[in-house]
Amino acid sequence: MLRAPSAGTHLRNWFYGYAAPERGAITLGHRRVYILPTRLGWMFGATLGLLLVGSINYALQLGFALTFLLAGMGLAGMVHTVRNLARLTVDAGRAEPVFAGEAAQFRLILDNRAPHDRPAVLVRHAASGAQGVLDLPSASVREAVLAVPAPRRGWLPLGRVVLETRYPLGLFRAWSYVEPDVRCLVYPRPERVPLPAPAAADEAGAQRVHATGSDDFAGLRGYQLQDSPRHVAWKAVARAEDMLTKQFSGASGAELWLDEARLPAALDTEARLSRLAGWTLAAEQSGARYGLRLPGVKKRPDRGAAHQAACLQALALHGIE
Repeated sequence: MLRAPSAGTHLRNWFYGYAAPERGAITLGHRRVYILPTRLGWMFGATLGLLLVGSINYALQLGFALTFLLAGMGLAGMVHTVRNLARLTVDAGRAEPVFAGEAAQFRLILDNRAPHDRPAVLVRHAASGAQGVLDLPSASVREAVLAVPAPRRGWLPLGRVVLETRYPLGLFRAWSYVEPDVRCLVYPRPERVPLPAPAAADEAGAQRVHATGSDDFAGLRGYQLQDSPRHVAWKAVARAEDMLTKQFSGASGAELWLDEARLPAALDTEARLSRLAGWTLAAEQSGARYGLRLPGVKKRPDRGAAHQAACLQALALHGIE
């Protein structure tokens, strides 16, 4: 059910000059660029005031000249500070999925279509403080990457980003806000555990595990405790000093169901999803065909990067979609 925007939302949109989230490329109009003196700027203004008062009291012609010269330089610097952000175009790139506890890499594309350079543009994530500084030559495109912490599974929106500059004199700080419509998928934090031990099929046929095939050699994988010593690649172990197991493909290839119902009842929801995520990674690494069962979700056995991503996405969005 859609809700009408509140009065506070309308007021915020009017104040910031945009309605969040913003889709597509965002061009910073002059209305969206704010400017205030920095601490150095306030000191500079106080110094100009003292020079002006002293020049009036003592009728110093050179004092007047110096005062107005410095004031003109300050005003010119203020114009250049605003120009360093105004009419800059910002667009969002794709954010690759990450696991909970990692940092989501949000990419912002800054397009300087103006005929002048834009030095020292600071891009900062308002919530986390992640930031980067870019120099944009005339008619150029640069990419800023913000590493935003992803503490929980699910969708992580980028949120508000601040673009800031103090170029050229540092007397003024100009900034603007953007809030691109981009989000990152956060998978559950995987629990590094071995795959569940092979189990016989139950009466409903809900869980099946077949022995590893032995028709065609398909490669090597990390050794697991349930592997047969006959399948250990002893020559490779002698060279690399790591336990490796030969992997075969064929009609009797492994097929594994990762079923939430098999987990201990004492585990809470997040712990269950973390263990299933760890099993998904381990199953993909082993080369087995694996499926996933959750309440209301069933992914048929398969293998490959696309199948792994589909299973992890189902775990990430379980119960929150």
